[in-house]
Amino acid sequence: MNADDTKHTSRTNWAKLELQDDSDIDYSDIPPLDDTFFAQANLVIPNGVRLDTDILRWFRQQNPNYTEQINQILRQYIETHRHAA
Repeated sequence: MNADDTKHTSRTNWAKLELQDDSDIDYSDIPPLDDTFFAQANLVIPNGVRLDTDILRWFRQQNPNYTEQINQILRQYIETHRHAA
């Protein structure tokens, strides 16, 4: 983004758009979502766990699948402490 990007005014007619009814929206260029799509879909819900920058950086350097690695380590920690309790 540069300084020129903020100088341009939107050419969208927001007043006209607000008056438009949902039934007037053209969805013809959007493919339908069929059973195949939903069978392959993966729901990802962010949980917002914050890690210190140096820890995250280290894991990223170790493994391209660093989130899976962190998950495995935490799961192992839980199992170890579950049996100890």
